[in-house]
Amino acid sequence: MDALLTTADTALRTLFTKHRATNPYPPSQTEKCTNLDTFDTTMNEEQRREAAALMRVNHVGEVCAQALYTAQALTTRNPQLRDHFTQACTEETDHLAWTEQRLQELGGRTSYLNPLWYAGAFGIGLVAGRISDAVSLGFVVETEVQVGAHLQSHLDRLPAGDAASRAIVTQMRDDELRHAQNARERGALELPQPVKSLMRAAAKVMTTVAHRV
Repeated sequence: MDALLTTADTALRTLFTKHRATNPYPPSQTEKCTNLDTFDTTMNEEQRREAAALMRVNHVGEVCAQALYTAQALTTRNPQLRDHFTQACTEETDHLAWTEQRLQELGGRTSYLNPLWYAGAFGIGLVAGRISDAVSLGFVVETEVQVGAHLQSHLDRLPAGDAASRAIVTQMRDDELRHAQNARERGALELPQPVKSLMRAAAKVMTTVAHRV
């Protein structure tokens, strides 16, 4: 019962509360963004809208990460692995807070479909966790590798003058790739190619829709 209540609490906090980061906001650590009141003045309105759309997509990815790790922590019977998933979930909260703050700065908003994205990722985490811990970790590896590649593509698409979003995306990319490596070291199973392809297709649908909605 405690585990179920914690799971429900995490879902509600992810979807309906304002998040607070435990680590510094990346733009505040970047030389090009020393003046947080003026670092966006080089972008026109179209560029700001595009940057906000990309950051909304990134926020959706973090909502899904919360759901995935929470479901995996719920299903594993390995206390050490449960702690690992819980810690990763906590680290991802920084990403939620950073993307939310950046969206506010850009005059953007989060996705209206976040409850749907959360439910879908939670379901994947439950299924993977029920199969085995190795499969569950394999989903972490593939998810984080795909997210890392996705974030790298955003560095190419963000407006040249948007140093703040670039600082956030760069830090997120590095964190996600570290999570993938951690999962490999804990015994992740390599997923079959058809499963990887299906995950890429699902991610494409999500990112395309979240860019607009």
